[in-house]
Amino acid sequence: MNKKTAILPVLFAFLVMGFGDVSGVVTSHVKEDFALSETIAGLIPMAIFVWFLILSAPTALMMNKMGRKNAVLLSCAVTFLGMIIPLFSYNLWSCLAACALLGIGNTIIQVALNPLLSDVVGGKGSLSSYISAGQVIKALSACSAPYLALGCASLLGSWKYMFPAFAVFTVISAAWLLLTKIEELPAEGGASLGETLSLLGNGFILCCFFGIFTVVGLDVGTNVVIPKLLTERCGMDTDHAQLGITVYFICKTAGAFAGAFILGKMSDRSFFRVAVVIVAAALAALFFAQGKVMILTFVGMIGFFSASVFSVIVGLGIEHMSGKANEVSGLMVMGIVGGGVVSLLMGLTADKMGSQAGSLAVIGVCVVYLVICAFFLLNPKKANA
Repeated sequence: MNKKTAILPVLFAFLVMGFGDVSGVVTSHVKEDFALSETIAGLIPMAIFVWFLILSAPTALMMNKMGRKNAVLLSCAVTFLGMIIPLFSYNLWSCLAACALLGIGNTIIQVALNPLLSDVVGGKGSLSSYISAGQVIKALSACSAPYLALGCASLLGSWKYMFPAFAVFTVISAAWLLLTKIEELPAEGGASLGETLSLLGNGFILCCFFGIFTVVGLDVGTNVVIPKLLTERCGMDTDHAQLGITVYFICKTAGAFAGAFILGKMSDRSFFRVAVVIVAAALAALFFAQGKVMILTFVGMIGFFSASVFSVIVGLGIEHMSGKANEVSGLMVMGIVGGGVVSLLMGLTADKMGSQAGSLAVIGVCVVYLVICAFFLLNPKKANA
């Protein structure tokens, strides 16, 4: 296996992984097209999101039998099927079905791609850097969705033609990976679902799981709260308040790009500590920030310095128990459900307190855990205890 040849199609597959972040674009357009209530529209992202909880661990077990590369190819097939459904039938139910297939495919690729990347990269110390590079590609894919939808609406008459564009990229990714020879490291097979979940009994893996839970909660929570903060504190209307989300994604993409290089020079744990301390300081400042410039500055700092934390935690977990990389990856992806839990708690807390300070408080709990986790993970022996 030629490492330089094999790394490119694996990194390109992160582009397909980014399709799972289009829920906001899809929800907005489907809600408008079918005049849906907020409650019904909420089923659309749920159709994508719920599969991370349901399928992550079973996917890890499936990889022990079929292999990591084959699992990624399966995810591409499921994603492709979901992307062509709206072309043949465009209604609420077909959109929910498409999103469900997108969610299933995205869960599989999230579980399979990082262990496959570890097979190609080999050795310890560089995995987090390559995962971070993949996250850059994923972020660029997610950022392109609104512009792709707008372009399809302007040139082709409907935003839904973004789906066949995604389908084409999915086919390219699958074909490239299929034609690439990759030598997969043998997994310690034979694990059951119960045995996979029992890995959470390892203190280090449990810390990593909740690290993923909270860092995704931080990411989703920040996305949700940005326009609300700008509306509440700066008097901006909803349309203009969306500017904050754009700033956040630009800074997050830049942070992931920088992290890919920094992690090649700096240890994972040192990077983790520095990043989360700066994020904690920025979030603390955001509690008191009032002007638009100040709010966007601190939001940008959170996006930039948190961008590679996900990659670091996944890399630490896989390296800690490399023989169980499939199972560990499944558990880490299961932690993505934290985004839904945190956003729900934010809404409840904001209603209770009557301001977005309640939402920031929930995000603050996530960041406090990440700070503790960053210092705690510096000593895996203590985590195992």
